[in-house]
Amino acid sequence: MKRWLTLGLLAVLLEGCLPVASTSTNMDIFTLNQRLARTINLGNALEAPSEGEWGVVLQEAYFDLIAEAGFSAVRIPARFSAHAGHAPPYAIDPDFLRRVDWAVEQAIARGLTAIVDLHHYEEIFSDPSAEKERFLAIWGQLANHFRERPDELVFFELLNEPHDALAGALWNALAAETLAVVRRTNPTRPVILGPGNWNGFESLSSLVLPDDPYIIVTFHYYHPFEFTHQGAEWVEGADAWLGSTWNGTDREAAAIAADFDWVLAWAEHHNRPVFLGEFGAYFRADLQSRIHWTATVAHLARERGFTWGYWEFCSGFGIYDPVRQRWNDDLLHALIP
Repeated sequence: MKRWLTLGLLAVLLEGCLPVASTSTNMDIFTLNQRLARTINLGNALEAPSEGEWGVVLQEAYFDLIAEAGFSAVRIPARFSAHAGHAPPYAIDPDFLRRVDWAVEQAIARGLTAIVDLHHYEEIFSDPSAEKERFLAIWGQLANHFRERPDELVFFELLNEPHDALAGALWNALAAETLAVVRRTNPTRPVILGPGNWNGFESLSSLVLPDDPYIIVTFHYYHPFEFTHQGAEWVEGADAWLGSTWNGTDREAAAIAADFDWVLAWAEHHNRPVFLGEFGAYFRADLQSRIHWTATVAHLARERGFTWGYWEFCSGFGIYDPVRQRWNDDLLHALIP
């Protein structure tokens, strides 16, 4: 038995003895992926260190707005690592889990599929070996908690944007082990999995997928970065990019198309469905450029059979203004014509 198999991980393994609920579906993973055809990220809320700290508190009315606008799914980024113990059994705070449950329930009640996304686990990016047992234990708890939810209504995303020390072979190995933990209680639930280097499509070539028929591959797209992140306060030097435009020229669109064609070729070779899990342009870019870019990315993704998730609903990249309580109609129509 490996030395890291301590009490916390044993607790996770014992969950495999629990009965598996009959939540499976006869739909194949390509059909299931279509439930994510028009997804919106509920960003800057539950993945903040605490909800509200980044200016967003989820409201029931938001789910009505999202469903009525024609979206098919919501991605719920959640910072479980900030709400779980640091010693075995690494228990998730029940109040936080109830809050995630509430968001999932709001989505399901409106016919939206919900993606439970483990987001901003910063500690594991700097020291994967020290956080491995805790990471597996968190997913053991989540898998057991949601095991009775219908597969077509709740998807899992193992980890948002692995990067730094967690990359390449190390990430491939951890993803396979985590998937094995999930499969003990959720044998057919769709699981979203992407490459290292911040889910950059360029790193798909280093992604080694487990032999599992219920995986959806994801990538994130923010190219050209100097345009999409101009003026972003968390990006060093981003103010120098202010004024960058994106006009939808043939040359500009062709650059995105070439990137997406590369992803499509990879996906077809590996026979995997693709979810473009994040794309968006920060509000400090001029609105007309944001509209051109957003419409082009969404169109080129649809054209290749990718489902997509716009980043995000109502913050810096958002398409809904919670103060004025109205959509930015031009951006919304860029996504959903």
